[in-house]
Amino acid sequence: MDQHFETQAIRGQMERTGYGEHSAPVFLSSSFAFETAEEMAAAFSGEAPALIYSRYNNPNTDELVAKVCALEGAEDGIATASGMAAVFAAMAAHLRSGDHVIASRAVFGSTHQILTQLFPRWGIAHTYVDPLDIDQWEAYIQPNTRMIVMETPSNPGLALIDLEKASLLAQKYGLILNVDNCFATPFLQKPMDWGAGLVVHSGTKWMDGQGRVLAGLVVGHKSLIEPVRFFARHTGPALSPFNAWVLSKSLETLAIRMERHCANAFELANRLEAVPDVDFCRYPFLPSHPQYELAKKQMRLGGGILALQLAGGLPHAVRFINALEMCTRSANLGDSRTIVTHPASTTHSKLSEAERNAVGISPGLVRISVGLEHVEDTWADVAQALEKARHSH
Repeated sequence: MDQHFETQAIRGQMERTGYGEHSAPVFLSSSFAFETAEEMAAAFSGEAPALIYSRYNNPNTDELVAKVCALEGAEDGIATASGMAAVFAAMAAHLRSGDHVIASRAVFGSTHQILTQLFPRWGIAHTYVDPLDIDQWEAYIQPNTRMIVMETPSNPGLALIDLEKASLLAQKYGLILNVDNCFATPFLQKPMDWGAGLVVHSGTKWMDGQGRVLAGLVVGHKSLIEPVRFFARHTGPALSPFNAWVLSKSLETLAIRMERHCANAFELANRLEAVPDVDFCRYPFLPSHPQYELAKKQMRLGGGILALQLAGGLPHAVRFINALEMCTRSANLGDSRTIVTHPASTTHSKLSEAERNAVGISPGLVRISVGLEHVEDTWADVAQALEKARHSH
């Protein structure tokens, strides 16, 4: 029987043990036992699916992966200890010396470091392309291009990439389309429905939703996950069973949480657009967003992140952030608590000024991850901080 997203997220639990528990238990065991030497040998040979060692798999990580696969419409997947472990594994498992990657210029700061600092050591090259001009990507594909790496919406500028066009391009040249879906979550956007081969998540963000645990996931076509599983099994970025259990429970409320995050963010973005010293407020479901029609096409709602550009640049942004009384100053996002970040000096500080400018990360840009507080309380804090920042220089 086909089930809706919310039901899959709640009812996609592992089978009950002999104790008849209603909520899945935590399996804090590093390894698993066998009745006979033959049974153990069969498990290691791959003849029979079995639990062997929690670096390979565990009932809790298996449940989490199965649930995310169901929500994303993926055939298979793996869980990792952090979002960046998932990002790295999804790329490194498929790339070898001499390969070339097409990457959207608007990627997370640590993804940028992998592409520019780590991969060149191993002879893996990349070309950055404009996320807003996908029609030009084809010109940069080389005979040794192996993968397209992108995130949509992007962090922190909320640039959107047409998933359908990217998938058609990848299919035309036999490339792996690797999509970071962290900002949208599978509730708001399903890249595989548009033709993606791999989908990556930092479960640390909206999936957990309460700032408790680190986790990452890679899901996709079975043939593309097998190399990722091999890579992860032998390099060891294993997710702990406890963190997998926390995340699986969190997914039960993902849909209802994201609906509220999106509603709060949309309301806040609408109000910020009317503030005189806000040059712009970027939010995918605002009609003023340059890619509003694309957002409506491939996203269910606009997400919980907004970006605002303050007219007074860096000093204005610093005054605003320092004047906040309720909202949290942190580099994280996707929390029940509203979080405010200055990307140019934190998450994207390792990019050069030219690289930041190329993706719209100006000194006056502020990212707000809108939480689940009552929106009037969040607005009151943001409004008073804007007022103080306006009059304190």
